[in-house]
Amino acid sequence: MTQDKDEQLDMSDPESVLSRRGLFKRLTLLPLAAGLSACSEPSNGGAAASAAPARPYIPTFFNPDEWAFVVAACDRLIPADEHGPGAVELGVPEFIDRHMQTPYASGAIWYMHGPFVEAGPEFGYQGRLAPRDILSVGARAVDVHCKANFGGKTFAQLGHSQQEALLKAAESGALPLPDIGAQVFFAQLLAETRNGYFADPQYGGNKGMGSWKMIGYPGVRADFTDWVEVRDKPYPLPPVDLSGRRG
Repeated sequence: MTQDKDEQLDMSDPESVLSRRGLFKRLTLLPLAAGLSACSEPSNGGAAASAAPARPYIPTFFNPDEWAFVVAACDRLIPADEHGPGAVELGVPEFIDRHMQTPYASGAIWYMHGPFVEAGPEFGYQGRLAPRDILSVGARAVDVHCKANFGGKTFAQLGHSQQEALLKAAESGALPLPDIGAQVFFAQLLAETRNGYFADPQYGGNKGMGSWKMIGYPGVRADFTDWVEVRDKPYPLPPVDLSGRRG
């Protein structure tokens, strides 16, 4: 999903939307443990627990319209293909909804007082919206734009090609959105999607360690130093997550 030359997501190239090659080059797992708590399903243990069907996740931060946008956008940012599962299949929307309820997302660990000024990218984000507000305000703004330009349809109700065109426009800053800059919104949405796709499964995404299996990441195995420099062979053991489960 990112270009090899400048390592920026180029959604002007339709092939980049369906490719993960560049995305893996920029793979960086952020330290999310401080802001997220583990979530475990109640079980009776053993085979009965593993055989029990997973219950559908019910969002508690996003409202239904915002949730529909997040699910649809994640599906376009990392779609399922012949190489592996997509963001929705691995539970990335759940990760995002849960992450939006942390001190990080509320801006509790940010300096959120004025003055709010226009500044160069080297100074980082200078806006007045906390991360969770960037996503909720942005999702609503995109739906407002869609309803005004696509016969009353929301983003989630559009076809894949239309959704991808809108995400490309947001990435480039060409999508006019009320109350928020399109590029700020797109950058936050993409970062959350990447984080959820590759984070430990206890945080809601990367169900079954699907992304780790796809790229051959060992997870938190105690010792795999002998394989750090190996480039011509896949890692021979399945990944292990923070709870000790093996993929």
